[in-house]
Amino acid sequence: MKKADSIRLAGIVRESIVDGPGIRFTVFCQGCPHACKGCHNPETHDFAGGKDVSIDRLIEEIEKNKLLAGVTFSGGEPFCQPGPFVELGRRVKDMGLNITVFSGYTLEQLNDMSVQNADVRELLGLTDILIDGPFVNELRDLTLQFRGSSNQRVIDMNETRRSGETTIWKG
Repeated sequence: MKKADSIRLAGIVRESIVDGPGIRFTVFCQGCPHACKGCHNPETHDFAGGKDVSIDRLIEEIEKNKLLAGVTFSGGEPFCQPGPFVELGRRVKDMGLNITVFSGYTLEQLNDMSVQNADVRELLGLTDILIDGPFVNELRDLTLQFRGSSNQRVIDMNETRRSGETTIWKG
């Protein structure tokens, strides 16, 4: 399989404290099939929008900030571009940074998808924290850490892999 060299992006935030623990570099991918009512990033839905950005260029930008705790993949839906995010994720891990991924899919749906898609499986394997599930406007809660609605979970993927049971991140 050919290695991905770019990702279709809506944009980036070089320093964020709301997209996962610590100071984070956040990558907003372009394209999302969920179209959640009340979505915080509706401009990311159109798969034809945004622009292709070189993974090398993203790594150069990430390397500029030595205070980063990690990198967050948000959207849009990162699991709609799992190959490019695997490539970026491998390189982020090589830098010693952690990875948080926001997905409108639940972990259970992603696990089902991973049976047929090795990139989905590997992206899940690179993920330290997964914020899963669609945003539900009727369950919106501004007091929740890192998420917008109470149905969404903040999952500690490392502990989930160790224990075999979905483990909520404790911070």
